[in-house]
Amino acid sequence: MSSVPTTVTLEKIVALCKRKGFVYQTAEIYGGLNGVYDFGHLGTLLKQNIRHAWIQSMQKTDHGEILFLEGSILSPHAVWEASGHVSNFHDPMVDCLNCKHRYRADDIDLHKACPHCGNKAWTDIRDFNMMFQTNLGAAADNTSVAYLRPETAQAIYINFKNVASTNRVKMPFGIAQIGKAFRNEITPKQFLFRMREFEQMEMEWFCKPENGLADFEYWCEQRMNFFKTIGIDQTKLRFHVQTPEELAHYSKGCKDVEYHFPFGWKELEGIAYRGDFDLTQHSKHSGKDLAVHDEATKTSYMPHVVESSIGVDRLFLTVLFDAYVEDMVEGEMRVVLKFHPKLAPIKAAFFPLVKKLNEPMHKIYLDMKRKGYMVDFDESGSIGKRYRRQDEMGTPACFTYDFESETDQCVTARNRDTTKQERINIDQISNYLENLLK
Repeated sequence: MSSVPTTVTLEKIVALCKRKGFVYQTAEIYGGLNGVYDFGHLGTLLKQNIRHAWIQSMQKTDHGEILFLEGSILSPHAVWEASGHVSNFHDPMVDCLNCKHRYRADDIDLHKACPHCGNKAWTDIRDFNMMFQTNLGAAADNTSVAYLRPETAQAIYINFKNVASTNRVKMPFGIAQIGKAFRNEITPKQFLFRMREFEQMEMEWFCKPENGLADFEYWCEQRMNFFKTIGIDQTKLRFHVQTPEELAHYSKGCKDVEYHFPFGWKELEGIAYRGDFDLTQHSKHSGKDLAVHDEATKTSYMPHVVESSIGVDRLFLTVLFDAYVEDMVEGEMRVVLKFHPKLAPIKAAFFPLVKKLNEPMHKIYLDMKRKGYMVDFDESGSIGKRYRRQDEMGTPACFTYDFESETDQCVTARNRDTTKQERINIDQISNYLENLLK
């Protein structure tokens, strides 16, 4: 095996996702729906593994308890009025008067002609609220207005007292949630990077005001460490510390974890010290006291919040970019996804050398399935072609049953990254996989 310079592009990733069934365009047979995607078998498994890794990273903290919540997608108007989304959740929008194409005003040079039709005839810039509005029930009036949530965090804030009291937790503690969110993006772009329907993994950390800055720094460190544990190239990660001009008016500090995508350094995860803004707003608008009583001092205070927020889909795309490699094996170019083994959708593939050996190898394959491994069985084509198929899927290990296996009770184990092959006993397959997946 020899390495070759790998230039990963968005076009290559999109083609691979379609070819291997990671991602499909939603309603493709009807022309598709821009900014919305469906995830196939491999994509679904990869997303499950990403979620699981994130949950594990939350549970490993020794700083306090992390509790979990699954909030509703629909929320009443009052929630988003209190949070500021109704009045402030806007993007600047502009239209071409000639071809009617719509653009984000901050994504285009309005001193130049329209990229689509070549004419320079723009509307005035206007605000476009990105929330999806709907009506509950039969009446379509102001009392029935609701929204598909543009973020998952508000469900955590409005359930803060419920979670704290029913779980009898003491400060500090966190509430974590994974769930769908919706933003009516003017121009969804860069495949899964900016979508209209997406999934978020968010954790809101509630602490005493005097501990807020220290806890903010703690979570910045923890979140960067998370990317190390899932194998992301550390040379492609950095912190961007938001300037005072970039910070929200209520924010006391924000660091973005950025990844070097083919289209530049872009935000992967945001860690923000939000102060007491969110709980204070919901307390004021709802009329419910969300303050915490401190028995030691006999005083009450509004907890401060440190938030970490990352998109499942954006991390999914990042993992694909980071794992994509092209190299030469036996004189042939191969495409391989070098996922961290715990993220790989398929953990191992099982091959009979020829079809007449299907039965004994299929028994081994079924045994691994029963042990809980997500595995694949492939009998079609040459061994070399089967290896290449699994390499493109990111499968860490392949096992081949040949004519000697019946007598020596061994199979050939092949490592995805090194292409090294070794003979191991059939009874050792589980151990081999356990060591690989550590």
